[in-house]
Amino acid sequence: MIEDEPKLGDYLCKGLSESGFTVDIARTGIDGRNMAIEGAYDALVLDVMLPGLDGFAVLEAVRKSRSMPVLMLTARDEVADRVRGLQSGADDYLSKPFAFSELLARLQALLRRGKLHEVTQYALGGLSLDLGTRKAARDGQRLDLTAKEFSLLTLLMRRQGQVLSRTLLAEQVWDMNFDSETNVVEVAVRRLRAKIDDPFAEKLLHTVRGMGYVLERREDAPA
Repeated sequence: MIEDEPKLGDYLCKGLSESGFTVDIARTGIDGRNMAIEGAYDALVLDVMLPGLDGFAVLEAVRKSRSMPVLMLTARDEVADRVRGLQSGADDYLSKPFAFSELLARLQALLRRGKLHEVTQYALGGLSLDLGTRKAARDGQRLDLTAKEFSLLTLLMRRQGQVLSRTLLAEQVWDMNFDSETNVVEVAVRRLRAKIDDPFAEKLLHTVRGMGYVLERREDAPA
């Protein structure tokens, strides 16, 4: 959620959390844009009037890299603003003031619609992941992963070919702020690598020094 009004943002986060959602909130357009592009989110609730970067600019940036549902919230109720939002790529538009029950219903409808086109199976170099059955395998061999290892692999598979920072992994998989003194990410990556890479000739999970980790095929990757 990107909402700069503290009282409203806290109220919506509380209501959505109580309804079963996990919510991250950004208070500025720039922070929200970065989170929306880098994070593995299922939907975005986006205000229009934001400090730093308005909602329309955030939406344009997000649409260049992500296809998740976007519900725009705004005090603007002019037809031209609603049309601009929808034409810019918003999936739905809700003007303030609104009832929380309506926001919840609209968000749930967008998520149901998105699931019709949701990718649930991923594959890379003999490594396969099925989100529906929560099973992973490499070259036909079932991989016994813990819940956190499965979540980590899911994020890496969804963003294969992209270098993911330790900070991003900590936030997305462990829901925690990254602490440079904490090695939880390194330990988890090492354990995951032992299961998906060590028994096989081709290595898929690579460390990019000073940046993070990437899941990809490399022709001349060292063992």
